[in-house]
Amino acid sequence: MKIELKDIHKTYGKQEVLKGVSVTMENGVYGLLGKNGAGKTTLINIFLGLLKADAGQVIVDGENAAGMGSRFYGNIGYLPQYPRFYKEFSVQEFMEYMCALKGVPSKEAKQRVRELLEKVNLDHSRKKKVGALSGGMRQRLGIAQAMVNRPKVLILDEPTAGLDPQERIRFRNLISEFAEGRIVLLVTHIVSDVEYIASQVIIMDQGEIIHKGRVEELERTLAGKVWQVTTREEKKFLEAEGVLISNIKREGEEVNIRLIAEKKPDPSAVPTGANLDEVFLYGCKGEGLCED
Repeated sequence: MKIELKDIHKTYGKQEVLKGVSVTMENGVYGLLGKNGAGKTTLINIFLGLLKADAGQVIVDGENAAGMGSRFYGNIGYLPQYPRFYKEFSVQEFMEYMCALKGVPSKEAKQRVRELLEKVNLDHSRKKKVGALSGGMRQRLGIAQAMVNRPKVLILDEPTAGLDPQERIRFRNLISEFAEGRIVLLVTHIVSDVEYIASQVIIMDQGEIIHKGRVEELERTLAGKVWQVTTREEKKFLEAEGVLISNIKREGEEVNIRLIAEKKPDPSAVPTGANLDEVFLYGCKGEGLCED
């Protein structure tokens, strides 16, 4: 399947939320990165048909998705940022209910539920009430329900928010496993969620795509702009004009600083390779500072 978002525009009142967003996706994991307010959720809602664009189209294998109905939307699995569950249902009941909603034939539903609960490591919790699950378990249940109709497109909106590091790693491994043969769109502001599993990264800021490409390609865009300094004069760099601090690590009386600057910021500065965090930091700031 090939999906093209073509020149998507959306305005709320006087605020232009999306400014001609265009992106093409085929099988693989795509990380959509952006700070809060970048336009990610609006773009996803347009993609899902929950919101109408002011201009632009969603094209699926050469056909406008607006006229496809269930031929397109029936092939989508979705985990929203704030999923709602029926807390009094058991895990098994909830999954069977989702199968019914998504048109999975009853003869296939029980086997499908069994397979998915095993994959997300919830097979031993099938009789538990959903309301009794931990945050990580609920997120795993969320991805299981998104997969019941064997979607060709899987959309996950901030799927690791609130999870501890172990659950986040487990969740990323699940995403990698489910990605085979389909498009996975992982929407997040957490760089590490996409750094190791995304085949392509898309960075949005203020309603526009400012970077897209493979992680290593994006990191090369900062060649010659990332520096490392060991110093006892931390304040000098924190207050320096035209410098972005990406990381500070204290070691005794000295401080190791990673920073982004167009030119060598100090005689002691040593050039170093960029990481995706720094691409995100530099890109979303543009000419000025990135607002929280």
